[in-house]
Amino acid sequence: MPPTPSPLIEQRADPWILKHAGRYYFIASVPDYDRLEIRAADSIAGLASAPATTVWHQPQTGPLAALIWAPELHYHENPASDTTASRGCWTIYFAAAPSRDIVDGLFQHRMYAISCPSADPLAGPWSEPVPIETHLDSFSLDATTFHHQGTLYYVWAQHDPAIPGNTNLYIASMGSPHELASPPTRLSVPEHDWETRGFLVNEGPAVLLRHGRIFITYSASATDENYCMGLLWADPESDLLDPANWSKSPSPVFASDPANAVYGPGHSCFTVAEDGHTDLLVYHARTYTEIQGDPLWDPNRHTYVKPIRWRHDGFPDFGRAGEGTLAPPSRRD
Repeated sequence: MPPTPSPLIEQRADPWILKHAGRYYFIASVPDYDRLEIRAADSIAGLASAPATTVWHQPQTGPLAALIWAPELHYHENPASDTTASRGCWTIYFAAAPSRDIVDGLFQHRMYAISCPSADPLAGPWSEPVPIETHLDSFSLDATTFHHQGTLYYVWAQHDPAIPGNTNLYIASMGSPHELASPPTRLSVPEHDWETRGFLVNEGPAVLLRHGRIFITYSASATDENYCMGLLWADPESDLLDPANWSKSPSPVFASDPANAVYGPGHSCFTVAEDGHTDLLVYHARTYTEIQGDPLWDPNRHTYVKPIRWRHDGFPDFGRAGEGTLAPPSRRD
């Protein structure tokens, strides 16, 4: 049996790698779920050994006192500015809860953002968190953003009490990096068997614009070996806020691979390799299925990175979990 593929970074779930101005930045959920930390390196492999800088820590009390989940680091350009000091702003989107208590079967997470005007996000300063208000005051998390044709879009997961299940996927345009400008559009609900194992979940959206389509990957089912990835897509010239313009894969596009001992792959994002053109899939997964207790408290969801292959029809082929994994230099020896 082949050896289990080595992850790039151990014990980091919900990974996010951003390439900006020639540098790679990494942020993820830490096992303690108590802080936001950033790493930076000149290469993807270098992120494995790069020091982590904590830029925000949860307070002892209040609405953000527990379970800091799924952070993403984004850089939003300010096209109206002609000065270096105000050309853009870093933003971290994340979810937080007032406690670990479960109410009506769900945690109490809401979505927040902090921002930093400096050129170096590790140096700060970072603002106090502000809430991202949506159409519902309910469990919500896993926000991501993307720019397209001059508009900033926000995509996230949220529970609707009127719909059976845990979370659905939504999209809205933004008036600023901290505020929605349009009513939310529901893009997807858990409906297929592979989206409803353990829990009815659509979460962890990630956006990639390639080959004449806007793709959104997302994660489905419980966070054990049933966790897997689905795919949505739309024509980039269409109205992205019209749900009729989005299509959905009837089967998962990335799932557990027992042959490689990589289980529950999901909560993906995308980046580009050092060559400037190879698209990379970043995701987390475990190397075993025997989880004691709730999978959320198991710290061994690791960060993996692998190249994406593109089919002749312009759709991504993510291959098998663990296949083609990029590892730190010390693990290639």
